[in-house]
Order: sequence, then C-alpha cells, then structure tokens
Amino acid sequence: MDKIDFKKAVASYRATAGRFEIIEVPPLQYLMIDGHGDPNAGGPFAEAVTALFSVGYKLKFTSKNDLGRDYAVMPLEGLWTSNDPANFTTALDKATWDWTMLMMVPDWIGADHFATASAAARAKGGPAVERLRLERLDEGRCVQTLHLGLFDAEAEVLHRLHTDFIPSSGLTMRGLHHEIYLSDFTRTPPAKLRTILRQPVA
Repeated sequence: MDKIDFKKAVASYRATAGRFEIIEVPPLQYLMIDGHGDPNAGGPFAEAVTALFSVGYKLKFTSKNDLGRDYAVMPLEGLWTSNDPANFTTALDKATWDWTMLMMVPDWIGADHFATASAAARAKGGPAVERLRLERLDEGRCVQTLHLGLFDAEAEVLHRLHTDFIPSSGLTMRGLHHEIYLSDFTRTPPAKLRTILRQPVA
C-alpha cells in the first residue's frame, strides 16, 4: 500500500524562505477547532491541539485499515484573527487573538468516518474533541512565504507582506492570516522552526 504525503502532493504546502509567492490554493478539507487567547499560555490551546492530533491519527488508521488508503498525518495549521491587525506586525498582544487550529484530511474522509474517529478519540483527546468539526476551506489566491526561526520574528516579515508586497502587486488582503507549522514546535529548537505564512488576497 502506497502512503500519500500531501505535503509533497499539494503544491501549496511548499514555500521558499525570503520570497513572497502568489499561489492558488485548492479547496481542502480540514479538522477544525476554534479558540481564543495566547497560544503560549497552554490551557485551551494545548487541549485543542491534543484533540486535533488524537482524531487526526484515528482517521489516518481508519483510512489505512478500513479503506485501504494510507496517508501521512498532516502538520498543524492555524487561522489567526485580532481586532487590531497591528497585533500581528508590531504589538504581538497574543491575549487578544482568536484562532482556528486546523489539520488537513483527504477528501475521501467523510462525516461518518469523522464521527467514529471522534468517538474513539475522546478518552485520549479530552473534552475538546467535542468541539472539533470537519469542514472545507477554499482560500483561492494567496501570497505565502516560508519563515525560518522564532514565531515572534514573523512580525517583520508580515509587515513587509502587508505594507509592501501586497499593495505593490495590486492586491488587497482578504480572509484570515494562515500559518502552517512544518516543524513540531514542541521538539524543534526555536531557531530551526519552519512555518509557512499565508495571506489570502484579491
């Protein structure tokens, strides 16, 4: 049985450090869970991530064992919003942030698979599993880049993206700031983190 790695199969999971690229992101299906506040504070954020991975791995093994289709579990992703956009480029007041954490799952995963995996994951994933949903996201045209290093150092990159590249390219921002965490930030030294920064545009 071949294992599909969607990070290699889907072009929007590839980005280049030091370069902003305009891409078309196809509609994709995700596990999603919403929350609010500083992700570094643990609590609800940590519980949400645990729930995502608990159900994500259950779905992977359901797909492999029951459907005969194996795939690599995808990395954690996040959609981020704040009442003041400057919080992403200057202030970094993370306590004001709203977030939706994501994990991409294949289109052949259906609502029945999700319900079964969620029920099986409740013991390990905790009560946050109840807040998970299965939903499609269609971002379309986006600008993205690969950021290397500390999360807090993203602010300078995002400032250049928002105030220079996007307007000079005749584009406007729409949708939500999107991050894809290619590194396991619980195990990777901060200086070696690899994060795709994505902004939908029109």
